[in-house]
Amino acid sequence: MKARAPGAPAHPLAPEQRSLGWRDLAGLVASLLIVVAPHAERAPWWLTLLTLALYAWRIYLQAVRGALPARWLLLVVAAAAMLGVRGEYHTVFGRNSGVALLMVFSGLKLLETRNQRDATVLVFLCYFLVVTNFLYTQSIPTALAMCAALLVVTTTLVGFSAPQRSLRANLGSAGLLLAHAAPAALVLFVLFPRVQGPLWGLPQDAYTGTTGLSDSMSPGTMARVALSDSIAFRAEFAGKPPPEPLLYWRGPVLWDFDGRTWREGRPVAAPFSAPHGGERTYHYSVILEPHNHDWLFALETAASLPPHARYTEDGQILSRTPVRSRIRYEMTSVIDPAPDPRENPALLERALALPRGFDPQAVALAAQWRRASTSDVQILARAIAYFRAQRFVYTLEPPLAGRNSVDDFLFDSRRGFCEHFASAFAFLMRAAGVPARVVTGYQGGDLNPFDHYITVRQSDAHAWTEVFLRGRGWVRVDPTALSVPGRIEGGLERAVPRGEPLPLLWRPQFEWLRKLRYEWEALSNRWNLWVLGYNPERQRELMRYFGMHDADWRKLTAVLFTVLGALTAVLLVWSLRQIVRPDPVQRAWRAFCRKLGSRGFARGPHEGPRDFSERAAAGLPAASAAIRRIGALYIELRYGRARGGAGPGAARVDELKRLVREFRPS
Repeated sequence: MKARAPGAPAHPLAPEQRSLGWRDLAGLVASLLIVVAPHAERAPWWLTLLTLALYAWRIYLQAVRGALPARWLLLVVAAAAMLGVRGEYHTVFGRNSGVALLMVFSGLKLLETRNQRDATVLVFLCYFLVVTNFLYTQSIPTALAMCAALLVVTTTLVGFSAPQRSLRANLGSAGLLLAHAAPAALVLFVLFPRVQGPLWGLPQDAYTGTTGLSDSMSPGTMARVALSDSIAFRAEFAGKPPPEPLLYWRGPVLWDFDGRTWREGRPVAAPFSAPHGGERTYHYSVILEPHNHDWLFALETAASLPPHARYTEDGQILSRTPVRSRIRYEMTSVIDPAPDPRENPALLERALALPRGFDPQAVALAAQWRRASTSDVQILARAIAYFRAQRFVYTLEPPLAGRNSVDDFLFDSRRGFCEHFASAFAFLMRAAGVPARVVTGYQGGDLNPFDHYITVRQSDAHAWTEVFLRGRGWVRVDPTALSVPGRIEGGLERAVPRGEPLPLLWRPQFEWLRKLRYEWEALSNRWNLWVLGYNPERQRELMRYFGMHDADWRKLTAVLFTVLGALTAVLLVWSLRQIVRPDPVQRAWRAFCRKLGSRGFARGPHEGPRDFSERAAAGLPAASAAIRRIGALYIELRYGRARGGAGPGAARVDELKRLVREFRPS
C-alpha cells in the first residue's frame, strides 16, 4: 500500500482515526486488571486505590462521553505519585518502586487514550506488566495466571483489528497466535545459553529471600517463626532416609554471648577432610530455597563438600556467594563418625567466654557442679540429669525474659522454646568450665509420600548445644530433647502443650488437607527441578543426551538460530501454500473480482467485500442483484459461521462457485 503523502488526510480506518469504543475499553481495563492484580498485595494500599480510581475515572468519562482530562492534570497526578513512591521506598529506582510507578502510569495512560493507536501502546504496556510479575515469583500459579493474562491481552489486541467479529472468534484467533508462538518459545527456553543465578535479578531489592535462621539468637527469635509453613529446603536420599531423631541439619554456629544474644561472629575457614568410621553413611541431594545468606545445610556430619563451597572449623558448609536463587547440591553424611579430639586452643577459649554480672543463679549452680565433679564428663552428666529431671515446658508462647534471661528460664518461668533450652545449657557448661557453643539449623523433616522428598520447613528451625570433651572432641547435646523428647520424635505438634494454637495443616482432623498439600508440593518440586532449575549444568546434560558434547554458548547459539530458521521456513512454506493454493471460497472470490476488473471495476487494496460489491453494483445496475448476492454469500462463508467442510457449508461453497461461474457482467 502506498504511503500517505504529507498533509494528506488520514484514512478513516487508520488507528489514529478510530475512536475507542466500549468494547475496546472493556478489553483494556480487563487486561490491566489481570496483570496488575498480583501486584496489589505487594504495593502500598494507597497506590492500588489510586490506580483503580484512575481506571474507574476513564470508564466514567466513557459513559458520560466527557472530555478526557487535560495534560497538566495528568502531570500533576504523575508527580504526586512519584513523590509518594519516593517516600514509600526511599527511591524511584529498583524493582518495587519501578513496578509501583508502572501501575500508576498504566492508569494515567488509560486516561489519555483516545484512539486505537493509543490503546495499542497500552496493550504493549500490559505485555510488559506480565513480565514484571515474574520478578517476584515464578511459581506454577503465577505462570498459569500470566498465560491467562497473555490470552486476554492478545484477544484485546486482535479486537482492534476485527471490531465486528464476535469475542469468541477473537479469542480463538488470539489462542491460535499464541499456539504458533509456543514452539519458538520452547526452543528459546531449551537452547538459549543459560546464565548462572536468577534471570530476573535487579540491584538493591531483588534479593529478598528470608529464612527462619539468623546469625544471632535471642529469647523468642525462633518461636516467632515456628508457625511458618514456608519451605527451607528439600532433600532426596539414595535409599531409605534416616529416622527423624537423626535429622539434624547443621547451620550457623553461635559462639559469642553478651548476656542475652548469641552471635555467630566471623567464621574461621579450615581445610575439609572427610570423617572416618561412622555407623551409617547417607547419600542425598538438597534443593535449597534462596535465603540471601551463605549457609548450605547438611546432615551431621558432612563427609563431602559441594562444588564452590567452603568449610569452617566449627563444621559449617558455606557457599562462596549468598544463596539468592534456588540451588541443588549433592551431599554425603556420616552418622556418629570416629571422634576428632583436635581443636584450636583459641576457639576453646572463645567457647568459655561469658559476660560478667549476668545470671547469678545459673553461675552458682554451675559452680556447684564443678565442685562436685572430677571431670568435664561428670559435669556434663549432671547437666543432662538436671534437664531430664526438671519439668520444663516447651511452648510456642514463651514469656518475655528480663535482663537475666537464663535465670528467668531455669528458675522462674521454666517455659521456653528451643533457643531457651540451648542458651541455658551452653551458659551452664561455660560457667562450669566446659567449652560449649550453640548450633542452629533445622531438626526433622516431613517425608512426602508422593515424590519421597523430605521437606524441611521454617517451622523445623531448631537450636542445640555442642560441648567439647577432651579425647572425644565436640559432642552434640540437645537439651530440648532431654526435657521434651516428643519434639524430636514426633515434631513440634507433639511437643507443645494442648490448647496452644497450631497451624491448620498440623491438626489431626485435617489429614485429607495434608495429603493435598503433599501432592501439590510434589508437583511444585518437579516444576522447580525441570523448569526453574534449568540451569547451565542441566542444559549441558540435556545437550549431551542429544549428542552435543562441550556445548558452550557459541554452539548453543548456532543450534538455536538453526532451529529458529527451520521453524521460520516451515511457517513461510505454510504461508506461501495459503497464497498459492487458496481455499475454494477465496478462489471463487478472486475469479469474481477478475470478472469485474475486466469491466473497469478493479478492487482497491483497502476495499472490503461489502464496499467493493456496493460500488460495483452501483456501476453495473443490470447485474447489481447478482453482484450483491455473490458478495453477501462470500461474506457469509468467509467471515460468518459457515466455513466450508461437510454438510450445509459445503453446499453453500458449491453455490458460490456456481454463481461466480454463471456471472456475466454486462
